[in-house]
Amino acid sequence: MSQIEAIPASAPQVSAAIELTAETLYDKCTALARNLWWSWHPEVINLFRDLDPIRWRQLDHNPIALLSEFTPERLEMRAAELVLYSRINHAYRRLKEYLAEAQTWGNTHAGVLGAKPVAYFSLEFGVHESVPIYSGGLGVLSGDHIKSASSLGVPLVAIGLFYDQGYFKQHLDGNGYQQEEYLNTKVENLPMEPARGRDGKPITVEIHTRTGRLLAKVWLMRVGRVNLYLLDCDVPSNSPEDRELTARLYGGDNRTRIRQELVSGVGGIRTLKALGITPGVYHLNEGHSGFATLEAIRERIKDDGMSFDDALREVAQRTAFTTHTPVPAGHDRFDGQLIEEHLGPLRDELGISFEQLMGLGRVEPQNQNESFCMTVLGLKLSRRANAVSNLHGHVTRRMWAHLWPWRVEEEIPIGHITNGVHIPSWLAWQMQQLYDRNFPVGWMHRMGEPQDWQRIHDVDPGELWETHYALKNLLLAFARRRVSRQCRRRGESDEAVEAARNILDPSILTIGFGRRFATYKRAMLILTDQDRLAEVVNDPNRPVQFIFAGKAHPADEPGKQLIKNIANFRHDPRFAGRIAFVEDYDINVCRHLIQGVDVWLNNPRRPLEASGTSGQKAVLNGALNLSVLDGWWAEAYDGSNGFAISRGSQHVDDAITDARDAADLYRVLEQEIIPLYYDRDIDGLPRQWIKRMMNSIGTLAWRFSADRMVADYVRNAYLPASGGLSCDMSVR
Repeated sequence: MSQIEAIPASAPQVSAAIELTAETLYDKCTALARNLWWSWHPEVINLFRDLDPIRWRQLDHNPIALLSEFTPERLEMRAAELVLYSRINHAYRRLKEYLAEAQTWGNTHAGVLGAKPVAYFSLEFGVHESVPIYSGGLGVLSGDHIKSASSLGVPLVAIGLFYDQGYFKQHLDGNGYQQEEYLNTKVENLPMEPARGRDGKPITVEIHTRTGRLLAKVWLMRVGRVNLYLLDCDVPSNSPEDRELTARLYGGDNRTRIRQELVSGVGGIRTLKALGITPGVYHLNEGHSGFATLEAIRERIKDDGMSFDDALREVAQRTAFTTHTPVPAGHDRFDGQLIEEHLGPLRDELGISFEQLMGLGRVEPQNQNESFCMTVLGLKLSRRANAVSNLHGHVTRRMWAHLWPWRVEEEIPIGHITNGVHIPSWLAWQMQQLYDRNFPVGWMHRMGEPQDWQRIHDVDPGELWETHYALKNLLLAFARRRVSRQCRRRGESDEAVEAARNILDPSILTIGFGRRFATYKRAMLILTDQDRLAEVVNDPNRPVQFIFAGKAHPADEPGKQLIKNIANFRHDPRFAGRIAFVEDYDINVCRHLIQGVDVWLNNPRRPLEASGTSGQKAVLNGALNLSVLDGWWAEAYDGSNGFAISRGSQHVDDAITDARDAADLYRVLEQEIIPLYYDRDIDGLPRQWIKRMMNSIGTLAWRFSADRMVADYVRNAYLPASGGLSCDMSVR
């Protein structure tokens, strides 16, 4: 029985439920499905799942696709069978109250943004697995950002692109090599509708280049209180090539990339104008949308008669720029020919020369051999720039110090706001129930504050362990289904399929690794000494097992080779049933992993991890982090809330660093983690392990929440940029 069903309904409520027509019931479910608010409310997720659990899973947890298979009459019949009337009414009423609520944290602390909201630009948004317009960490971070902005009531609109093929679906062939498959998304199964301008007509924006014009229609997706506008170039008036421009995320060559970024930035600003929205702040999440600043400058010149220099100063004052990339190859660069082809008409309206435009994207403006860098543009055309962790701030200031040669490194104007995660999206329902029973009433409205989280130490250790063990069993059941399905698809023998159905053991220490398979993330680090690892995983008294997941970029051959190497360990009898690779890493796979593993492993080559957020998600569900002291973990680890590799040192020679880190990884695993996990009391509880779980939750969950992160952006970026008064504030 759900929590909602357990609440007695009053007589009028029961009467109202009985009087619901089939059409009204269907309309209410459709209204719930068409606002992604449902995606972080377990009771609503469970409501959709209960309608048809098998189809719910097969349809990637997409409620619109699920409802399309129901007639109003069939839905009414199913609701009657499962006594769903009160649950549907309750969920619908909660959504309406949520959208109408006036007394939010943002209304109190960020009221000046109400008249001129934040315009948040990102090239990808990972809100839910049923909306596949994201690839990985950057997109999920953007999704968490706008969900927390919604929860806090921060006035914000979001701008991105709609990819009708999204990112690729990953399959491994018989040799373990990654194969990419692109599938067309059915727009009718997504919670989108055409965005309409002030005249009530669907919006189409137009962008001129030297070689012709680009058109983009605009979709509206509702994420709680936040409107997400997605530009789509699949417009009949475009050339066949341009109709495919927004088909795939991170697909194509450099010309495709600059055209996507032109649509996102310039088209995004023009979308806001068509909507009648005058932003108080432009927030560029990475350099991909940097062209938005140039279009904003053009608007000021045209509308207000300003000079280019004056317009630049005003737009820069209102722009916040976040960089996520400490890896030089991760910063987009374009040659002068591409810039002139695509920005030429805009440059004409700005009244500047080609060299002046190129200079905005160069570290050395007069260096004609230097290409145009989007990160340089973002740094030059913003007055508030930030990295995404404390350590990343140091790395970024050092990386871009030559933009300010007259300043010492400590005075480079790039700060940091450490990333966080949207707690309701990643917290397992079972853990939420445990917290609800033990935390003060209303704790989920205070997720960014430390006090309520300290109640974790009052939770019965056995109750916490049993909850974690139940989630672990759910993860292993999921992994077995996925891996056995992978074997069937590859045409493997019945014996292999059956073996896959029986891999992994819930009583064994389980370590998870899930992320993009780039070489610097060192997925193979734990596998460098295979004989030693074989002894560890097959210890008769204290065995260990691993679950890996992740995608490599389609053009990243070294990353694909890493996947192949790890996936093929299943053929090695020493690791049979102890190492599993789960294909097609996405939000759903990540959710299962971070909710069910005992340990979350992260071992990038320091200091190349800007922040990382997967480990923050694992914290919420009681998993312990085992990580290099990089990104967020460098400011999180205190010696009692997880485990650290190599204590924050690195050698100038990468090979030596890798060897050192591998040796320390084995040491920590063998001498700290395994003994602590298997040290059980008379009741079979690992008391010291559970204590460390509690320390992790109590010290980290509130600090690394997206609510805290968004509040930091409001205080340190949005209010100053908009001309508002910044003040000391807590998330209440």
